[in-house]
This record gives sequence, C-alpha cells and structure tokens, in this order.
Amino acid sequence: MRVLGFLACVLLSGSAFSQETIKIGVITDRVGVSKPYSEPATEGVVFGADEINRRGGVLGRKLELLIEDDQSRPDISAALARKLVDQGAVFILSVSLSPATQQQQTVTMEAKTPQMTPMNSADYLTTQLNNPYFWQTGPLGSTQGATLLAHAKAKNFKRVALITDNSDLGQAIAKAFKGALEKAGMQIVAEEVVARGATTATPQMQKIRAANPEAMFLAGVLTAENVLIFRAYKELGVKFPIHSSYNLSVPIYETVAKGLVNGITFVDAYDPDKPEVKAFEAAYKKEMGTAPANLHGYGYDGIHLVAEAIKKAGSTDKEKIRAAMQSISYSGVMGAKGMKYAFPEGKRAGFDPNGMVVRVYEGDRQGRVVYVGQK
Repeated sequence: MRVLGFLACVLLSGSAFSQETIKIGVITDRVGVSKPYSEPATEGVVFGADEINRRGGVLGRKLELLIEDDQSRPDISAALARKLVDQGAVFILSVSLSPATQQQQTVTMEAKTPQMTPMNSADYLTTQLNNPYFWQTGPLGSTQGATLLAHAKAKNFKRVALITDNSDLGQAIAKAFKGALEKAGMQIVAEEVVARGATTATPQMQKIRAANPEAMFLAGVLTAENVLIFRAYKELGVKFPIHSSYNLSVPIYETVAKGLVNGITFVDAYDPDKPEVKAFEAAYKKEMGTAPANLHGYGYDGIHLVAEAIKKAGSTDKEKIRAAMQSISYSGVMGAKGMKYAFPEGKRAGFDPNGMVVRVYEGDRQGRVVYVGQK
C-alpha cells in the first residue's frame, strides 16, 4: 500500500508540474504475464524519478512519469506508445513483455522518439528492426546462456537436459541456450516443453530423468509452469542440479516455490555485495520502509540512464537525446561489480556480456554469487 501511495503522489505532483516538466512515458504490465517482472521494475522507475526530482531534476526541470498498462499485449502496447508520443513524452521506457516492446518500436521509430527497455532479454529486440531510437539495457538471453554455460563448463558437464515453456520468450531463451550448449560440445540428451496452462510437469521430468543428464537447464519464463517443474523434480527425487535463466531472479519464487528451489542456481544481474547495490537498498528502504528486490534495480537504472542522456544532451530535443544515449557510459545498480552500461561501435544492446552473475538459492532466499561473467 505504501508503494501505491508513493506512486500516486508522484503522479499527482507530476500533473502539477504541467509544461515545466520533462515527460517520460512508461509502459508497464499490471495484470498480464509479465506482471511479476514489470511491477517491481516500475516501482524502481518511480523511486528513481522521485530521487532525481528531489535532487533538482534534470536541466532544472522535474521528471513527470506518464505510466500506462499494456497488459503485455503488443497491440495495446503500440497504441499506448502512440498515446505517449502525442502527450509529449520525450523518452519511453518499456518494462513490459519483449513482444510488446518490439511492437512499440513501430511507433517510436516512425515518431523518432527515444525508447529503451531496461529489463527485456530477447536478442531480437535490437536486430529485427533497424531502429536508431531504441536501446536495450536488459541482459540478452544469449548473454544469460553464455554465463550459465561458463559456469557449467567449470563444473565439467558433458550431458545435459533442457526444459522450457511454450511462451514466445521461453522459446527464444531456450533457443539461445541450446545454441550455446551445442557450441560448447555439450550433448543435450533430453529437450522438453511444458505448455502454458499445464497442471503437471511430471511426464516431462520423467523423460528427462530417464535420459540421465548431469544437469538440467531451465529456460522457462512462466511462473506457474516453472513451479510445476520444480515440484515434479522434487517428487521424483531427481538429484541432478538445475541451472535456471534469469526468470528465477523474480522474488515471487521465494514464496510460490517455497521448499522447492533450495540449491538451484540461476543467472542474475544483481550482486548483493556490489557497493552501488548496498547504497540503493539503503536509500530505498529508508524512503519506502521496505527492502527492494533485484528487479527494482532494472527500473531504477533505466530512469537514471534516461536522465543522464537528457543531461548529456543539454536539451529535450529528441535527436540530441538520441545521440547522447548512443554515446553514454554509466555505472548503475545492475550488473557485476565494475560493470558499466555502454553502446560500443554503434550497438544498441548495452549490457556488458561479462556483467552477469550466477547465484544460488539458500534457505528459500536468493543467496550468494557463485560465478561471474562468461570466462
């Protein structure tokens, strides 16, 4: 309730700033499949904007957030992007599902409006459309896979299994994982899919158990289906380790999968021991009365990157912001110690390939870092 009240205050104060504000559009998901990601990331955006405003804003002006809910539906998302452009947003942040973010680009490219996703992982977001007004600072699925692969190679795994769901993002991450595993010479002895809406994952886990892998890679992104996988794993008494995509970094698993995730390793972009993380958590807890989760950091970094780009541009002119964003270098909350966001050689995916970490669940909580990067 405190977060909702805080958000209401920011929005109300934003409306009072009128034409003196710098309008930033935020497209989020409050009811759809990406809600577990989108809500904390949006709260991080709101907290970050308030922090920036308390420090004097950007170019002497306050940031005004125009927040819209697209339900993770690409058709709605595109319409909302158009609405935000028409309302005068000089930058749009997307914290919705990757396909929805992709559809927004059809609008932002035509309107020449800077757009960024601070959390989406689909590799295709910066490759399918040649949109010079779009950037991605969420860690790519291929980066996640390479990080998990490096950890697996350190464990000397030779025979592995791969399991995912049939969502678009789950399939995309599984494809990236499969390519990385095969490239490294690991044999995929079983490959299974749990369909959205399934009531059990026991048949899939039985097939994987029969294949006798040394480890299993989880690429699924649907929370309910992942819990089914964990439950089948435990009920069947399987002993091989599970290595998961960054989906398992969503804090909801600490409650919905209680007793099912201990010992599971997962790729993340958050190191609790990083100095920037410690400062962020202390400031957030002081202001909000509750500790943030790792996903809050994506939104927090996102709005700070936008503010830095506008400050560097010295203007709210969209072309100047575009040029400033493309040349930015920024140290944020997310990523391994020492990581900076940057867009080298004109690229628009800005998360350092060696910026991911591997963490382990301990006592139903997201625990320590056990591996860093792709080396």
